[in-house]
Amino acid sequence: MATASTKYTKTAIVLHWLIGFGIIFMFLLGWYMCDLPKEAAKASSYDLFDLGIYTWQLGEEVSPRTFYFNLHKSLGITILGLIAFRVFWRLTHPAPALIKTMKAWEKKLANATHHALYLIMVLVPVSGVTMALYSKYGVKWFGITLAEGLGNESMRSFFKETHETIGIVLLVLLALHILAVIKHTFINKDGTLKRMTFK
Repeated sequence: MATASTKYTKTAIVLHWLIGFGIIFMFLLGWYMCDLPKEAAKASSYDLFDLGIYTWQLGEEVSPRTFYFNLHKSLGITILGLIAFRVFWRLTHPAPALIKTMKAWEKKLANATHHALYLIMVLVPVSGVTMALYSKYGVKWFGITLAEGLGNESMRSFFKETHETIGIVLLVLLALHILAVIKHTFINKDGTLKRMTFK
């Protein structure tokens, strides 16, 4: 009799790490761009984060704040697309069984955290896109206008607060997820991390 695999599919593994690192980068980008001054000299090219690694060429001159905010929106829309595909993949390819050595309460907590992560991962970019829609700038994806801005400041402020609040919840859940992985890897040593690797 065949034993059910405890590993995720290769597609799920790739999506997991792409989305995971993408979310972490978005938090870092969010903190970075919010400290940028609203009034600054415009330019048509930007050395990404002044690291000297890659210079981004633009079709028009924009301020640093505008450039990084548009980058944040564009990456957010891209990650939302990946999350949507990840949800589809999860629905059509059920997750493998949890490690047998896990206690009943650990399994319940793991399932609850995973479901919460999926929900919050969708709500964060959706609230961000909605906030952009209600702004005067609209929604752009790497320079391509997807929707014109509605210019409703009260609604934009509401979704801005919603986006930030849900973002904090996601950060907490992500921290719990990482702590659980560390516990299972270095304390339990039960091979949980191997479920989401190609080894």
